[in-house]
Amino acid sequence: MMTTTLNTITAQELKQKLDRGEAIELIDVRTPVEYREVHVQSAKNVPLDQLKPTDVVAGRTHAAEAPLYVICRSGSRGKKACEAFHAAGHANVINVEGGTEACVAAGIPVNRGKKAMSLERQVRIAAGAIVLTGVLLSLYNEHFIWLSGFVGAGLMFAGITDTCAMGMLIAKMPWNQCETGSCSTK
Repeated sequence: MMTTTLNTITAQELKQKLDRGEAIELIDVRTPVEYREVHVQSAKNVPLDQLKPTDVVAGRTHAAEAPLYVICRSGSRGKKACEAFHAAGHANVINVEGGTEACVAAGIPVNRGKKAMSLERQVRIAAGAIVLTGVLLSLYNEHFIWLSGFVGAGLMFAGITDTCAMGMLIAKMPWNQCETGSCSTK
């Protein structure tokens, strides 16, 4: 199986391009709620779970041969989005290393909105609650210990594969969605 090398750019290099006035087409693949909280001013929100690379490429505002930059919170979802573009035959995509967090640290202008609890934090809370529930229920019926084991195995799988089913499920919860018009997608 042939592997494709993903192109990356640091937040500092991105800042230099923006400071020089280069036209950058940047898509942010985080959830709308995360995007609403803070995003690079020039970023357009295209959540990873709704990403259709061919549609994004077809709707580009820049020349087709110009690079498409991808950003998320810290770089992991951006990498997955770049892989999706590559799998769809669109190779000129560049992941922003360190994501929005690195861009804020580098001094790239951002828009800030309503504060939200991070998806990662929500996953930790949910996993901890399920494990604790499993342990407590196992005091009454020993079979409930498997609930805690199941969550532990799921967390190990998430760490090994860098995918998180619980995170994908939590991202679809109502509190992680925006009401019509409440999340700007500028």
